[in-house]
Amino acid sequence: MDEKKKIRRLMKEQLLHQMGSIREAKSEAIFDKAIALAELKHASCIGITISRDFEVNTRKLIEQAWLLSKKVAVPRCIPTTRKLDFYLLSSFDQLEIVYAGLLEPKVEETEIILSKDIDLLIVPGVAFTEGGDRLGFGGGYYDRFLPNYEGELLALAFDFQIVPFVPLEDHDVPVDLIVTEERVIKINR
Repeated sequence: MDEKKKIRRLMKEQLLHQMGSIREAKSEAIFDKAIALAELKHASCIGITISRDFEVNTRKLIEQAWLLSKKVAVPRCIPTTRKLDFYLLSSFDQLEIVYAGLLEPKVEETEIILSKDIDLLIVPGVAFTEGGDRLGFGGGYYDRFLPNYEGELLALAFDFQIVPFVPLEDHDVPVDLIVTEERVIKINR
């Protein structure tokens, strides 16, 4: 088994076996740290995924962004090309369940937005290093999107998702900030 698959398997096991009450308490601590970030306060449009049950909960952050009159852009996967398009979301009612149980925007009820109009992108991942290196879930969607994105990159992760090393490829783009329940890691480049 290659190194990426091994790390993904181990992290997914840890994510799936975390008790719901603990996950929610950690998500709440991550939310508290994230909303205090200057990068989040200054962003007028935030790109963010709708979290799955085992991930850091993003719904409260989305609701807070709406309360602060920020635009929220949510990705929609295009499986044939493995690309992402982002759509402006103003209500959770504008979501639908697609493949792999992901919640994505309904195209007919939302407006597409260009990547240049997203100030801060909250990037999902299964593991990260303190240097900002990221290991995604394996679909390659963000690997295709990130090289052309010019805004700031933020990751929300549980502290156990911070690992000493992730295998990198030439196309991998590191994040600028990582927020866990324990700390905020600002990566200086």
